[in-house]
Amino acid sequence: MKLQITVRNLEHLDRMIREEVRKRVEKLETYYDQIMSCRVVVEAPHHHHHEGVLYNVVIEIRVPGAEFVVKHQPSEEIDVSIRNAFDAARCRLEDYARQHRGAVKHHEGLPHGEITALLSDKGYGFLTTPDGLEIYFHEHSVINCDFEHLKVGMKVRFAEEQGEKGPQASSVTVMD
Repeated sequence: MKLQITVRNLEHLDRMIREEVRKRVEKLETYYDQIMSCRVVVEAPHHHHHEGVLYNVVIEIRVPGAEFVVKHQPSEEIDVSIRNAFDAARCRLEDYARQHRGAVKHHEGLPHGEITALLSDKGYGFLTTPDGLEIYFHEHSVINCDFEHLKVGMKVRFAEEQGEKGPQASSVTVMD
């Protein structure tokens, strides 16, 4: 596998970052062993006086038949930014590997629906069941996908409970 690591505006941490990235890329290969190339950019482009430095990590992964670009929300801690980006990349690779093998997870017995509204800035959304029932869900109830990657129209399975204002999903799983 071809690995390219770019470190920008963090020269004093270059060696530590490269070692950590190599270790995490090796771990990614345990989830899917056909990674053709991986490009990782770690940078500190934003400096806010009231927040400090925000570390940004972008991971581009090429596998047979697909390419993933993972960008995660910048963090003030470099290790948190790296960990979160690689966790998101692992999820994407696991999903791809499952689909590629044809081993799609089926959660029999759980109701299903479709995401019909997302209020990303507020951290929640709504899904609608086939019989037209609208159900609220919070970003923390999404299990196998980052909330910011959700899109209206995605099919989901969910566990329902009664919330303060009506039915809500206690867990939401995006269907492969």
